[in-house]
Amino acid sequence: MGVMVRIPTPLRKFTGGKAEVEVDGSSVREVFNNIDSVHKGIREKVFDEAGTIRRFINVFVNGEDVRHLQGPDTSVEPGDELSIVPAIAGGRAD
Repeated sequence: MGVMVRIPTPLRKFTGGKAEVEVDGSSVREVFNNIDSVHKGIREKVFDEAGTIRRFINVFVNGEDVRHLQGPDTSVEPGDELSIVPAIAGGRAD
């Protein structure tokens, strides 16, 4: 059993339409390195060239934002759930 990664609709083109994929890894960064070896392109959509999570992407481990934990170095264990959530912007404030 690995880490279950929930894939948002805009990134499912990289996973053949799958909403979830199971990936091994001991940290968020390692999970994304491993997922990219099977589903090319996801890592570059989530991480920038410096290796940090893009500011318009939120990554959660078991419901907790990794920015409030150890960022990409946040530890994960088999059975954990990692969610990729693109930030939503725009609209009109009344």
